[in-house]
Amino acid sequence: MRAAETAASAGLSVSLFEGMPSVGRKFLVAGRGGLNLTHAENPTAFAERYSGPGQPAGFWETALQESSPEAFREWAAGLGIETFAASTGRVYPVGMKAAPLLRRWVERLRRLGVRIAVRHRLLRIVPGEPMRLEFDAGAAPVSAAAVILACGGASWPETGSTGSWPSVVAPLGVQCSPWEPANCGWETLWPDAVLREAEGLPLKNIAVSAGKQGARGELLITRYGLEGGALYAVGAGLRGNQSAGIGPVLWVDLKPDVSLESLIAKLGPVRRNLLREASTRWRLCPAASALLSHLAPVPEGGHTPETLAQAAKALPVRLARPRPIAEAISSAGGLAWAELDSHLMLNRCPGVFAAGEMIDWEAPTGGYLLQGCFATGTLAGKSAARWVQEGPDRADAVSRLRPDAAGRSAAPEKLA
Repeated sequence: MRAAETAASAGLSVSLFEGMPSVGRKFLVAGRGGLNLTHAENPTAFAERYSGPGQPAGFWETALQESSPEAFREWAAGLGIETFAASTGRVYPVGMKAAPLLRRWVERLRRLGVRIAVRHRLLRIVPGEPMRLEFDAGAAPVSAAAVILACGGASWPETGSTGSWPSVVAPLGVQCSPWEPANCGWETLWPDAVLREAEGLPLKNIAVSAGKQGARGELLITRYGLEGGALYAVGAGLRGNQSAGIGPVLWVDLKPDVSLESLIAKLGPVRRNLLREASTRWRLCPAASALLSHLAPVPEGGHTPETLAQAAKALPVRLARPRPIAEAISSAGGLAWAELDSHLMLNRCPGVFAAGEMIDWEAPTGGYLLQGCFATGTLAGKSAARWVQEGPDRADAVSRLRPDAAGRSAAPEKLA
């Protein structure tokens, strides 16, 4: 929708094809939690939230300069939707609802002349000038000078985001990475005592790490394992350990604002009932006490203040696997970055652009997901408009953009 809006605003005749009976279904799902549009974080830190294998250096810095969080908020205001930044930095509409914004957005698209055709699921792209798009269910084929794909990831399949679109680009020789759940819970086999004492309880004000990733936040102990924003933020690190055969281990610092030395000092000369005294003197919540009691490795001879404090600062929680991708907030995998030039155009099929979650990037919750989709949609829309407007003058660009032996564009900057 953002790509269509951008291209139509540039003066192009735009048709938006949607596989479901209505547009914006995943946008409405995002609104269930208040519609966290973006985050009021400084630009440098914001760009560092995005990751993905082969992600071009500097891509997000550039994309977020052109489509910043401030621009996103101004865009919403242009639809008559005021926003506010919560104390966490997360930005929401004042009404905390997605439906009013979506309704006004669709109205704007129609005023711009965008034709919206629902129940059109893309089957194939036939390259050429113009290109030919073929759909299922007997829908008539369509010719287009440029095509923007925004087919989504593989989470929330009931919204139409099924992750089945790689079969459409495979005949073009385009490579995609396997889908993996991101921003999701992880399973583990808890000791019975942990479930008895802590199931359904939160772990607040903790720090976690996995691989090279770390985060502060909260976790929730569930019957099957763990959920929570802190866990979501280190999901890529957990998956990396899993792929490397190390086994996904989440390291939890139960008292990130207190040094190891201070924890030891707070226990003083205590040598008996260490766990009970630690829970009291360190002010551990019930969930933290349960994990420390039942997961902390016990050295030969039992705990000392030093070993218990070390466990509290780096408690290993051994995980088994992520929850199913259908439950995930978002997904990793999809269209490989190596298949795209700096304008989000397919190297192997000039005139076809991509945007949103279908590209192999991921980011934590907190507004970064919608902001990433908004930014890539804007870039793809502008790039497609420029492609069409250049017309015959782009012949040299087409020849230069033919992929080399490695499948990379020889001169993507030609379109700048």
